[in-house]
Amino acid sequence: MIDAAFLILLGNNLPLFELIRTDPGRVRDAVAWWLGATGGYGVKLVNAGGVELFKRNNGNVTSLDDDVSGVTPRQVIETLAGAVDDLGLPHPVHVHCNNLGVPGNWRTTTDTLQSLAGHRAHLAHLQFHSYGGRPGGRMRSRAPDLVEHLNSHPEHSADVGQVMFGPATTMTADAPASAALKEITKGKWLNADLEAETGCGIVPFTYREKNYVHALQWGIGLELFLLSRDPWRTVLSTDHPNGGSFLSYPRLIRLLMDRDFRNEQIKQVNQKAMKATVLMDDLDREYTLEEIAIITRAAPARLLGLKDKGHLGPGADADVTIYDEHEDAEAMFATPRHVLKSGRQVVEDHELRSVPPGDLLRVDAAFDREIEATLAPLMEERYSVRFRSYPVREPWLLEPARRIAAGGGR
Repeated sequence: MIDAAFLILLGNNLPLFELIRTDPGRVRDAVAWWLGATGGYGVKLVNAGGVELFKRNNGNVTSLDDDVSGVTPRQVIETLAGAVDDLGLPHPVHVHCNNLGVPGNWRTTTDTLQSLAGHRAHLAHLQFHSYGGRPGGRMRSRAPDLVEHLNSHPEHSADVGQVMFGPATTMTADAPASAALKEITKGKWLNADLEAETGCGIVPFTYREKNYVHALQWGIGLELFLLSRDPWRTVLSTDHPNGGSFLSYPRLIRLLMDRDFRNEQIKQVNQKAMKATVLMDDLDREYTLEEIAIITRAAPARLLGLKDKGHLGPGADADVTIYDEHEDAEAMFATPRHVLKSGRQVVEDHELRSVPPGDLLRVDAAFDREIEATLAPLMEERYSVRFRSYPVREPWLLEPARRIAAGGGR
């Protein structure tokens, strides 16, 4: 019954690289064509250029100005951000920065944000990109620096990607990051290249509160939440399942709302890690219930461009959750008392009563059909799927979908 949408991965797309290199003015039409062909809702860049570099020489991007197939990660980021803005897509370009998890990657993140200045942009799981230190050395937090940028750039937003202690599964289109995790865990690793566009990897993982790096990651996420001044641009997430299951959201909400509980938890984790953050300063901020409603509902809806979600005004979809009030926020948010989906009651007195189908959301963006003549030979050269067979035509994708026009409206 959950509404669904997906973002198409274009940060390592070789036909697009060729267009960026030779005819960047056509990228806008190419992006719109890809959205239409796949039924996508928006555009995501995962380690732009870095995955392709990894597949070629087992390396990773060291700078946004590295050469990758005749283009640089900076060109990919800036060109696609511009195309998303030009198309007026409801959601800004969604960026998973380069060098995820690498000590010192906050510099790459800052460079990326500076390149995106003036463009709408949403950064995925910012916690994983907020690390000081040097590669191979001990990490420390640079979350305050990145929060300062977000606070002063209203065109940019981020979800946190909070680490929560316990079992998790790293699942990412960032193959270099998965390869690095495989070396850390010494366990099994599955990686797959999907039609020359990206490489997806899966690694089982457990976050431990006494581990320096894991505790630091936990602390950095809390720093991002507690130092951010605008809840409309800092969204709650654990980057499920990478930082932890969404089932841990109630505990995360309590950490944000209950200062005493948070300070108790800080005392129980690796203390050297906590000293590398500002959490030892006994931050007095406690999120209000209104702010929790914003970072979990209203802000995500607004950032996704969903005008009928995340509020209770006229024309809204009547998606409503009602909780029993409890002084323990974790207990309160663990089980809703009532849930309405589009005005239909699906949970009543804590019991599931019905499972209505959710909507599939997709975007309609106009483009010049002549782009197909440009894309066809590029895709025929690179893909195992013939160009004419690439567009998804299944009725389940096309017919029930709620279509949202680029530039606003339905």
